[in-house]
Amino acid sequence: MLEDRDYMREPDFRSGSMSMTKLLTIIFVVVFALQCIDDVYLHSNAYPWLALTSDGIRHGWVWQLLTFQFLHGSLGHIVGNLITFWWLGRVTEDILGRNRFLIALFGSGVVGGILQGVLMLLFPTHFGYMAVGASAGVSGLLAIFALIHKDDEIRFFGIFPLKGITLLWIWGGLSLFFTLVPSAFGGGIAYAAHLGGILAGMAWVKLGWHHAYNQLPWEGLSERFKSTGKKRDAGRTDSRRPKLVVHPDDGEAVKGDVDRILDKISAQGINSLSAREREILESARKKMSQQ
Repeated sequence: MLEDRDYMREPDFRSGSMSMTKLLTIIFVVVFALQCIDDVYLHSNAYPWLALTSDGIRHGWVWQLLTFQFLHGSLGHIVGNLITFWWLGRVTEDILGRNRFLIALFGSGVVGGILQGVLMLLFPTHFGYMAVGASAGVSGLLAIFALIHKDDEIRFFGIFPLKGITLLWIWGGLSLFFTLVPSAFGGGIAYAAHLGGILAGMAWVKLGWHHAYNQLPWEGLSERFKSTGKKRDAGRTDSRRPKLVVHPDDGEAVKGDVDRILDKISAQGINSLSAREREILESARKKMSQQ
């Protein structure tokens, strides 16, 4: 059974630090409480600024792709999302580690938000003008878990035994159907956002990013940039290397020595030369100046 496996137990984080799943759960609850307070007492304009809206997309408010994931539309909405997030979050955080877990969660949410947002612009009658909720990112976590642990049995809603991959196909099939057929009978749920999150999670596993030894695209950029810079500088140094002309009478051996010494200067600097190498280079310089 799934509950008996190590990754279904509470992760043992070092130094007693709070898991990211637990921290985000608290943040989601606090944000929802602030939404309620704002609705009754403050009446600010924060909600349409932070939710994913068609107007925001038109104006280029890209922050909405992230902030909409922290907002929820009702008590039932946030409770449903948090139950699923708590279950999947503990598992996937243990698999991915804290940093990749955050990137996978919110990255899937961003992809889901982009798909939902595009459809809101194109078909506002069917997809509405606003979307909120963490479920797009949670759908990405579901895809990651289900593809890594395909055959593990899950008690869906605590009752129905399903394999991880079966649950993914069910949720993915529903999301795809109601994205293609955006009927009101779907319950007003942002299925396109779920579908985008699922596709992002599937891509995450397909690209092997669930393995720590596989670098994410932006990881190591500074090292690669430095390496490219060193090669470029080496090429410039080599192009500026003095072209000493050795008289043919001196023979190929002397020419070979001079080339080797100049290469050594280019790679290691002039201080790397031995006394003998300095003598050879000085002799060649004098002969060049006499020509």
